[in-house]
Amino acid sequence: MRQRHKPWADDFLKENTQLIVPDVKTKKGKWKEMFGNDNPIHVEIGTGKGRFIAGMAEQHPDINFIGIELGKSIIAIAGSKVKNAGRYNVLLLHVDAADLSELFAENEISVIYLNFSDPWPKKRHAKRRLTFHTFLEQYERILHPEGEIVLKTDNQGLFEYSLVSFCQFGLELTEVNLDLHSVEDPENIMTEYEERFSAKGQPIYRCRAQFS
Repeated sequence: MRQRHKPWADDFLKENTQLIVPDVKTKKGKWKEMFGNDNPIHVEIGTGKGRFIAGMAEQHPDINFIGIELGKSIIAIAGSKVKNAGRYNVLLLHVDAADLSELFAENEISVIYLNFSDPWPKKRHAKRRLTFHTFLEQYERILHPEGEIVLKTDNQGLFEYSLVSFCQFGLELTEVNLDLHSVEDPENIMTEYEERFSAKGQPIYRCRAQFS
């Protein structure tokens, strides 16, 4: 669903450059300097309205989080949420995540989160899926050798496609969960989409994969 433009979004982005980082390509290889510490960096591609990243930042103060979101109004909402929560271990990037190698150096990232990504269900759009092999090549470059990809989705087709794509690329699946909410997991932070779909009885799928 198209997000309605928020009139205050432009001003929020201009007034909060310490949170929503400008000139992001100049920060490549320098993200730990931006955070001012040597903690591991986790990246969420498609951070939406920020519930997940704000919750994770609160739950893990010893980890730095970077959220990437292209929608201006959406990232402004996420920024407002992070700012109100008083989290200093979060940075947001208002950019397209099409080429992550322009944003991050080799081995700079520890974890990549793909939360409820667009499934692009038509076969001719497969290359747009965030688990298509060209994206996996990017993830392999920027991830630490022991880093991982964490995928959550309500879309069974995307989940099945991603499992096959991971395996064909040579990743090791360390978790395959076909019903994430069947057992309570206090460490699981729900996104806005996750809460909505789960309330309707839709199973939530999650997997974790590592480059071997």
